[in-house]
Amino acid sequence: MGGLDIFVPNVSAGGAGGTGDEPWIANFEADLMHTVRGCEALMPHLAKSESPAIVMMGTIAAVETFVAPSSYGAIKAALMTYAKQLGQAVAPHGVRINTVSPGPVYFEGGDWDRVKTEMPDFFKQMEANCVLGRMASPVDVARAVAFLASPMAAMITGTNLIVDGGFTKRVQF
Repeated sequence: MGGLDIFVPNVSAGGAGGTGDEPWIANFEADLMHTVRGCEALMPHLAKSESPAIVMMGTIAAVETFVAPSSYGAIKAALMTYAKQLGQAVAPHGVRINTVSPGPVYFEGGDWDRVKTEMPDFFKQMEANCVLGRMASPVDVARAVAFLASPMAAMITGTNLIVDGGFTKRVQF
């Protein structure tokens, strides 16, 4: 089948329901450990590639307060730390590791579609926070992932690319 050039672990428990330990364990397993296990299993294959890249999925909820469960944001913050540290460790082998952190992503049938129907005023408030005039779409996020995985990003590693239409207002250093 050939080699392996790109790995995009994109599994998530999202807003895992439940109380107590339940959502924390669900997010830990799905959002962090599936990615860690995938990276460990695939790293020997990626290291053989001419242009290997891993693009992990973060979230703006990892870096500032957002309308997402605490467990989701906290575990995604751990994932982003893992990406940065692993990226430093494997860079000498030519493997680039970056993270894409979407803000609100609207699509038909998704969470924000439900919010738009059930809480239209809140939806308008959140959408107004996107200074580009709309929430991101899945295509917007996919384009960011494709860019970071491509040779066009050959000198980018250890970066967290925020795709939020200007929703976040903080300065990144």
